Amino acid sequence: MNIHSLELADNYSLIGIYTAEEDYRLAFLINKHLNTKFYKYKDDLDFKDSIASFSIFKYINKTNRLTSYLISNKFIGNERITSEANLFSNEVLFSQTMYLISEKKKVDYFLKIEGDISTGELNNTIGEINKIKQVITSYKICPSNLKSKDFLTF
Repeated sequence: MNIHSLELADNYSLIGIYTAEEDYRLAFLINKHLNTKFYKYKDDLDFKDSIASFSIFKYINKTNRLTSYLISNKFIGNERITSEANLFSNEVLFSQTMYLISEKKKVDYFLKIEGDISTGELNNTIGEINKIKQVITSYKICPSNLKSKDFLTF
């Protein structure tokens, strides 16, 4: 008996971006250099059992039928731990960094492009992003190789 399986291809391209810029500043720089119109998405990406939230900016290119998302990969938050082992409670506040895609901890932002984009257009986009002097580098990431790729589905 033959067993058939259906493998669905990821219908998006992914670019990893390294930069020290804040999310709103990077969106502004990409808008300026790539002639896009990224805007702050209505909700951040957050998870039920986590304090972390990741900012999202969205751009719809109606001409090419592409929807792009600029998604932060890092969340730096404060967490309080209270111990009441004795008569006096002791509260400690410390900073904690969480990642949307933990296997790509060095990536600051992801540019997710949904729709049919040619390899040439994708390489051109990467080249234009790399021309932004505040961007250290950007490169193509294969979504199927990511263990946490489901976090990019929203």
